[in-house]
Amino acid sequence: MIDDLDSLSTTKKKWRLCSMNQVEEVKLLLRLIPIWLTSLMYGTVFSQINTFFTKQGSTMNTKITSHFHVPPASLQVSICLVVIVAVPIYDRVIIPIARKITGYPSGITMLQRIGIGIILSVFAMVAAALVEARRVTIAREHALMDQPHSTVPMTIWWLLPQYVIVGVSEVFGVIGLQELFYDQMPYEMRSMGAAAYLSVFGIGSFISTGIISVIQWISERGGDKWLGNNLNRAHLDYYYWVLAGLITLSLCGYLAVAKSFVYKKISSNAML
Repeated sequence: MIDDLDSLSTTKKKWRLCSMNQVEEVKLLLRLIPIWLTSLMYGTVFSQINTFFTKQGSTMNTKITSHFHVPPASLQVSICLVVIVAVPIYDRVIIPIARKITGYPSGITMLQRIGIGIILSVFAMVAAALVEARRVTIAREHALMDQPHSTVPMTIWWLLPQYVIVGVSEVFGVIGLQELFYDQMPYEMRSMGAAAYLSVFGIGSFISTGIISVIQWISERGGDKWLGNNLNRAHLDYYYWVLAGLITLSLCGYLAVAKSFVYKKISSNAML
């Protein structure tokens, strides 16, 4: 509000006076910050694809034929294939059905889409933990616990479910984040919105490193190192369970924040 000090001043003091448009743009930014914060653990889950998922596969039987082996990192291609298949199904099947149920033109809101993606990431961690527990059991049965470079007689295709779940999660969560941070940013700052969406996964990788360091420190003090170089003696499945618990806590925070979120564009589908 313009007061006597402002009216007597010959120049506009930008730190005291702002237009209504500037005020509303700041509000938009402040609304997105809690969503960004509660999505960081989702980015942490995605960082496992390039690290421990691949390390799991490197200990397993990668043979398809007598002369051909599947490179463990190549299973990441399955995520891209799942996205290619799932996006048309989402657009042509899921959205029309959801539109009839909810009455929203988009079927589900952006926040609901992100929430589904986060829920699926919990299932991805649970699947990864169960598969790892099975891999360690087989290694123990074949007396391979102290032979980290030996191949565990378990086909690498056991890892496919966790990759597929991550792929479906990407269709909901990653695309939902991209839409939200682009659509709900002030018009002049939409490029910043794209950077904010990408930073979720960049900072998520740093958080993953921090979690690993904390787990290593705690487990080493307890005398049973969870994430040692010998994956057969490690407890990678415990680590996945920890991530599943953390992403579940993050989901609870996300739901609380999303419930009170106010969209920039007020319309019939701009509600959670």
